[in-house]
Amino acid sequence: MIVALDGTVLVVAQPSMRRDLGASVAQVQWTSTAYLLTVAAFLVVAGRLGDRYGHSRLAITGVLGFAAASAGIALAPGVGWVIALRAAQGFFGALLQPATLALLRLAYPPDRLATPVAVRTSAIGVAAAAGPLLGGLLVAHLGWRAVFVVNVPLALAIAALILAVRVPEPERTGAGRLPLGSAALLVAAVAALVHALAGVPAYGWTAPPTLLGLGGAAGLGVLLVRWERRAAHPLVPAAVARSMPVMASMALLLTASGALSGALFTATFLLQDVRGLGAYDTALRLLPLTAVMVAGAPLAGFAQRRFGARRIALAGTGLVALGIAGLCTEALTGAGGAVLGAGFAAVMVTATGTVVGDAPPGYAGVVGGLKQTATNVGPAFGIALAAGAGAGARTEAGAGAGAGATPALLALAALAAVGLLPASLLPGRPRGAAAGDLVGEDAGQRGERAPAAHGPADRERR
Repeated sequence: MIVALDGTVLVVAQPSMRRDLGASVAQVQWTSTAYLLTVAAFLVVAGRLGDRYGHSRLAITGVLGFAAASAGIALAPGVGWVIALRAAQGFFGALLQPATLALLRLAYPPDRLATPVAVRTSAIGVAAAAGPLLGGLLVAHLGWRAVFVVNVPLALAIAALILAVRVPEPERTGAGRLPLGSAALLVAAVAALVHALAGVPAYGWTAPPTLLGLGGAAGLGVLLVRWERRAAHPLVPAAVARSMPVMASMALLLTASGALSGALFTATFLLQDVRGLGAYDTALRLLPLTAVMVAGAPLAGFAQRRFGARRIALAGTGLVALGIAGLCTEALTGAGGAVLGAGFAAVMVTATGTVVGDAPPGYAGVVGGLKQTATNVGPAFGIALAAGAGAGARTEAGAGAGAGATPALLALAALAAVGLLPASLLPGRPRGAAAGDLVGEDAGQRGERAPAAHGPADRERR
């Protein structure tokens, strides 16, 4: 929640930050890009560290480090310091995010995971929606530095809560040590990919920086796969890579989060440049999306328990595609946003619950890191796709053309529809199975009957 709040609050604070620090537009953009790069690059590594050293310990380190970096940004004398500390903030945010998902797995049995996952999704939605309002109030009355000061008491309160709630940790063995070679290749590959995608709106898909970045990411990815296959203790264990529910859920999260972020990017230009709305009216038009997402998450959790992950994920994915297509028509903008919010809530709750619940024994952290990586890379890809399709394009005179909005939204709807394939691979409705079978077709899929190939025995289920 604190990470989502920080990201949306920053958007409002950036113009004031630029004026106060005398920064360029590119430098201000890097205050967001530096965070995005580090958080995406280190998520899987952070999850692996949590599996090795304990998720509560990693969560405490992450939240306190996030607070320290935020306090440093509030005192930063120049934009260079802000960019460097935002990168540090991203690293600590990466430590925090997989740990929270792993702690849910440790605290709740699989048959009860849907509800806490739904609460988590709703909290993120509330934070994202409240961010612009809170940021506007803080910047207007106290200045942009207050945006980062507010993180400190929130982080301390979260740290105290983590210390107060005792959650059992899984057994940790030497076999779970961090493979440094794989970690370095993964960090470099994800950073290159995210950096290339983040530059597409400015450079386009065929520009040398984009092609170089994508080519570098692909090359590093090939090296990573070959390294992992030869490693005695791979970063992503074979038990995780072979889990169809886990892999399908992450593919679904990538397409859905990409489609949502790209649609919001496109809708902002469409509403303001084409339909002439101001920033406040634009926010009101998109408010149904957030409201329905927040309210729909608990309902999605209930529906998952009743009908199974596959049906809810298929329905949610279809609603995401339909809602994005509805944004093309002015009369359906509000309704399209509401449909999109309902669909995305269903996808997030079911896919996240499946990922966390189906994590092979001893690897809840690394699976949580993979899940968070998908939801960080997805938005970068979705915005790049929207920009490449013409969203936000301007005429030579500088006026907002908006001609590419409809093609961009249709392309994003198609991206969402691609998610129907991985959604169809999620577990179906349990048929009189044990409670633990909610998120896996059988015990063999979840690895309950034997320890993972390279991990400790599962002592989480009680």
